[in-house]
Amino acid sequence: MWAVTGMFQKNSPDAFSSYHPVILFLYFCVVLFFTMFFLHPVLLAISFCSVFLYSVQLNGRKAIRFNIFCMLPVTVIVSLINPLFSHAGVTILFYLNENPVTLESIAFGIVSGGAFITVIIAFSCFNKILTSDKLMYLFGRLIPVLSLMFSMTLRFVPRYKAQIKKIANAQLCIGMDASHGNLLQRVKNGIQILSILITWALENAIETADSMKARGFGLKGRTSFSVFSWKRRDKTLLATEAALLFALLLGLGLGKFESVYFPAIRIAWPEGKSAAFYLAYALFCLLPIIVNRRENIVWNKLKSPD
Repeated sequence: MWAVTGMFQKNSPDAFSSYHPVILFLYFCVVLFFTMFFLHPVLLAISFCSVFLYSVQLNGRKAIRFNIFCMLPVTVIVSLINPLFSHAGVTILFYLNENPVTLESIAFGIVSGGAFITVIIAFSCFNKILTSDKLMYLFGRLIPVLSLMFSMTLRFVPRYKAQIKKIANAQLCIGMDASHGNLLQRVKNGIQILSILITWALENAIETADSMKARGFGLKGRTSFSVFSWKRRDKTLLATEAALLFALLLGLGLGKFESVYFPAIRIAWPEGKSAAFYLAYALFCLLPIIVNRRENIVWNKLKSPD
């Protein structure tokens, strides 16, 4: 397990996140689309392994601990709960309290749990590399209000977490934090801290909105500065994504990714020429890993003496 961490932990900063925001957004859209809407076991395994490795590359051992000790139990719970409530399927394994437990419901529970944790891990990577400035660049001209709200939401947790620490420390200095007094007094102090945080949040939101309005945000014909520009490497990677996406859509149209669980399990497994479509999906999902490994190889060559 730690060998996987060591494979990524000491490398240079994430190179994939330095590419154009359109490329990053397209990558996550495709991965999330195939993960959520096509519960094919092979596709799901590819998606999970890819986003798992990328999350480890971004967050190191912390990601491994979170994925194993938090996400894995979720998969087990979903897999066990689904057969208790869903009794559809033709392959009855046994009866539990006079209710049939079917193979199809167990299989569907396993893939549903896998898809759930894969989406969560993918969104953690999404939140890490698609920062607020990139989202503003992508949607600022099309839907400026929504892009501003989305950008503010992404920074909600870390910023408000830091602010509540400041408020708690200030209240601690005057003996009115949540650790002083009896139980009733602690509850009152906690509510007071929360009230101060909400007041600050509302005031901060109004100030942000007034500031953006004063700068002409959302006006028709408004120009804006952007640090993002299309480079040769961006165009190359975008062309690669487009070619792989075309192959995936072709495979989808030919029914190579079919997966049906009710009333009976019917899955199109990779065999013969159809394996090429699964390979295309694997290459697409592993693009961040491939890009980062390539950048690391080039960087190490530049550092090495002639």
